[in-house]
Amino acid sequence: MRNGRQPVPVIIDCDTGVDDALALLFAVRHPGIDLRAVTCVAGNTDVDGVVRNTLTVLERAGAADVPVARGAARPLIEAPRSARHVHGHDGMGDLALPAPRRTPVDADAVTLLRREILASPRPVTLVPTAPLTNIALLLRTHPEVTRNIERIVFMGGAAGAGNATPVAEFNVWHDPEAAAITLTAGVPITMYGLDVFTRVVVPGDDVRRLRASAEPGARLAGDLLAHRPAHPGSRPDDPGEDSGGLGDAGAVCAVADPEGLTTHRLPVEVSLAPGPARGQTIVDRRPRIGESELHEGTREQTLVDVGLDVDVERYVRLYLATVERPPA
Repeated sequence: MRNGRQPVPVIIDCDTGVDDALALLFAVRHPGIDLRAVTCVAGNTDVDGVVRNTLTVLERAGAADVPVARGAARPLIEAPRSARHVHGHDGMGDLALPAPRRTPVDADAVTLLRREILASPRPVTLVPTAPLTNIALLLRTHPEVTRNIERIVFMGGAAGAGNATPVAEFNVWHDPEAAAITLTAGVPITMYGLDVFTRVVVPGDDVRRLRASAEPGARLAGDLLAHRPAHPGSRPDDPGEDSGGLGDAGAVCAVADPEGLTTHRLPVEVSLAPGPARGQTIVDRRPRIGESELHEGTREQTLVDVGLDVDVERYVRLYLATVERPPA
């Protein structure tokens, strides 16, 4: 429950992925979140690998009844470009996890998204932790769903430096057109970008405790965190480098506890032109308009709640308390 209210109905769209898996483990165990479905898209690895990883994580977390659907196998325009160098060949840190015992539902991701959103008695919060291909297809194919979407809280973008390029974050860079469609769909949006993404780090003592847990979900969380060293470029087995970044899971923490995230409502647009700035989320942080607007006129830009600061200790405590809860 959040502030005494009913759990928030949530659908996660992911490319599972080490930190997407951390997000799923949190979502299924937090009492303030009602995880209604999970949809899968190509990103960190190919879409079939994403489906496999998602089903495996949900089984480990004791949530095998959450419906899972296969989505887009590639971006709207670009060729698919994975991040296996970060997440391992299987997308899950090469932990050699067993294959899932069940299969995805007999419906594609857009169909499942539409069905679950329209069937929800309360407006749904969408949490994409992946390239936004599925979400863009949904919003363009079934715009009627926007009436029952409370907010989109997406992991993606950056007001500062990027990671896929000097200025572009991976999820937006992977499918910039999908990100542009999503940002201009008329739905309230929170951007949990790289400015806060890299800051929430679980200390090594806590990672080791999770890894020693007898409970499968908590132990998996520890193993995944151990694969995400806090300092890029270091190996998880380096001496002293045993803390782990929450990454995508922070976006789901922001749904359960929005007060831990400091946002500013700012104009944001996605750079779609070819070249080194393609995929950049251009966040206008100026206090007043500049010469460009004075000479050429202002352009209508989407206002987005951009995450610029985060209470790190608050989200670390929240995450640990949640994943160490016994499954319901």
